[in-house]
Amino acid sequence: MDTIFALASARGKSGVAVIRISGTRAHDVARAMAGSLPPLRQAALRMLRNGAGERLDSALVLIFAKGASFTGEDVAELMVHGSMATVAAVERCLAVDHGLRLAQPGEFTRRALDNGVMDLTQVEALSDLLEAETESQRRQALRVLDGAIGRVVGVWRGHLVKAAALVETAIDFVEEDVGNFDAQILAELRAVEGGLQSELAGQRARERIQSGFEVALIGPVNAGKSSLLNALAGRDAAITSDVAGTTRDVLEVRMDVGGFAVTFLDTAGLRDTFEEVEAIGIARGKARAEKADLRIILHPADQPAMKIETTDRDIVVRSKADISALPDGISAHTGQGLDRLLDQITERLCAMTARDGVTIRERHQQAMQHAATALTDAIDKIAEGDYIAELVAADIRIAINALDVLIGAVDVEDVLGDIFSSFCIGK
Repeated sequence: MDTIFALASARGKSGVAVIRISGTRAHDVARAMAGSLPPLRQAALRMLRNGAGERLDSALVLIFAKGASFTGEDVAELMVHGSMATVAAVERCLAVDHGLRLAQPGEFTRRALDNGVMDLTQVEALSDLLEAETESQRRQALRVLDGAIGRVVGVWRGHLVKAAALVETAIDFVEEDVGNFDAQILAELRAVEGGLQSELAGQRARERIQSGFEVALIGPVNAGKSSLLNALAGRDAAITSDVAGTTRDVLEVRMDVGGFAVTFLDTAGLRDTFEEVEAIGIARGKARAEKADLRIILHPADQPAMKIETTDRDIVVRSKADISALPDGISAHTGQGLDRLLDQITERLCAMTARDGVTIRERHQQAMQHAATALTDAIDKIAEGDYIAELVAADIRIAINALDVLIGAVDVEDVLGDIFSSFCIGK
């Protein structure tokens, strides 16, 4: 396999730039440039020279051995001064003088996957960590990157392997009295089924941590929805006017609320109208609000409260508190109650994501659902009695294969292209 290199830090002027080299020739090339290498995993200052002996830069050189590096291969990292000219000179030396190849996007991480340093869920988590915009996204990605999904799947797989062994024993010794293992098999299968169902139950909220939650602002015309959106965003994101029906379409503003990525939706004011464009806007707003994770229902203090059916995902507030001096209301103009509203939203989102679990992607959900379906089939067969052991064994194998797909042990090629397309070259 080719020895590759790439800038592992951001390209452009910086205090320090890190150039990573990975492959069988990594140490030899680093030694040729630096003159000598420091002990493994100990950084040391060296003068880098090109093939003609010309000085390139003084750099910290760090060496990792095969099996104890990010890629699982021999790795050298050169920490040089971060000018574009210095980086270009070192890269030119690696490519021209030593014949190394520039890494493709995500190729270092792909080698880590191929060498068993990371499983597929960790690769996905690394991508999520690089894209993290909020504290909740960072924490979630870091947890998965640490191998949380792999550990959970390892426990489930252990139960299934044990159940499969008991079923195979019953098949192999069908003519001998080796006892009845049904209770043990069911216990192993139900342990995994319970874990899968628990993960699936909290999947949507955990997935929303990455994609972002939606909070819809709804209420009658002139309730102050657009003014509230502007106040929360700290800018004029929506047009505001005393003219009823100013907002015709759904406006979106993405923010960080309490460490969560939240998109606020400003919807058209609710009222009966014969104006065609406004009616379309109201219908669109209602549809988006129905799908939103939370709804903020505004009842303006200067109007009778509109009858709007509420659910447990609604926060009802009185707006325009500056007009009627409502101590518990909110005002987009004075800022009264806005911090309290944001705290309420944060509390609701925390409650949604409080369920313990580690899986976060739709791909994870599909694999777990496939495994759960197979386990349900196996459990039903055993519970009915007088079952065909070979069919139960087949169901268990399907479940095991689904879990292997989840962590990328099998059938990963179709998803790798999509994952690695989002990686920079240095990863």
